[in-house]
Amino acid sequence: MQRLPAIRQNGVAIVTALLLAALAITLVMSLFGQQNVQVRSIENQRFQLQKQWVIRGALDWARLILREDAKVNQVDYIGEPWSVPLEDTRLDQYVDDGRSSQDASEATLSGYIIDAQSRLNLTNLAVNGVIVPTEVQAFGRLLTSLRMDVSLATLTAKMVAASQVTVAVAAANVTDGNSGTEQGQGEATLLTMTQVDDLLSIPGFTPASLTQLSDKVVFLPIATPINVNTASAEVISAKIAGISLSDAQQLVTSRDSAYFRSLTDFQARWTNTQVAVPDATVVSTQTNYFIAHGKVRLNRSALDVDALIERTPGTGLTRIAWIREN
Repeated sequence: MQRLPAIRQNGVAIVTALLLAALAITLVMSLFGQQNVQVRSIENQRFQLQKQWVIRGALDWARLILREDAKVNQVDYIGEPWSVPLEDTRLDQYVDDGRSSQDASEATLSGYIIDAQSRLNLTNLAVNGVIVPTEVQAFGRLLTSLRMDVSLATLTAKMVAASQVTVAVAAANVTDGNSGTEQGQGEATLLTMTQVDDLLSIPGFTPASLTQLSDKVVFLPIATPINVNTASAEVISAKIAGISLSDAQQLVTSRDSAYFRSLTDFQARWTNTQVAVPDATVVSTQTNYFIAHGKVRLNRSALDVDALIERTPGTGLTRIAWIREN
């Protein structure tokens, strides 16, 4: 049997060693790549959790501001502490200075609170599934001022009415002098349209039209009046039948000089003799619903959140009705 020359054997050994080395390097690089993906995934999860906790704290802070505001007075207007926006604020300064340099991060928080009743409440379009014509007309006037199709008001009212589902719920315990305590039964209206984006389900609405409406309308859990201390001239003109946009602008100018301290004050300063003075079902000077917007940035990621805060009249207690990530 003829043996291979020693030089050729050495060449085969070298090639084999190189192939094994290349295979080992490939496997190691693959393992490192998978590990890097896992580390990045865990890091993103940690950032997301941290951002959520920062937003949670910011919302608790907003609720505290609104509770304290209710203790001071029962009137809500632009210029109160809740209406002052929070500009980008670095959060690192609130972290212990003893941290290591590797823990340094670019963490910032910003946000603002708006009066949700400064907008036209589309929940008013129907009550318990029954369309309210005066509210349809109000929405129609707003659409007209924005140069949009007025027929969308009727279509929206029908959709809102259809979305109001009445369900049976257990009422509070009722005390009976003969039989003791019994569990009563009641009814509640379940709303399936809660966001302005839900209007896209109605033919005729487009993302562009929603951009026009986004700061003019809102869906709230119950029917509400508008706050004349915070509503825009377009919303006031739409809500109060019979007044023009210029008349509404005069009201805005008047309240900017001196806000309306009560509904009585508003009615006393009403100068339009051609239109009946609006009552408490149409306008108000206080608010029970606010939208808090918060944005937190943490290194390369960000979290943008809107939340509807409900404040109970009289007690000032607050709760979060819904939270939406943008």
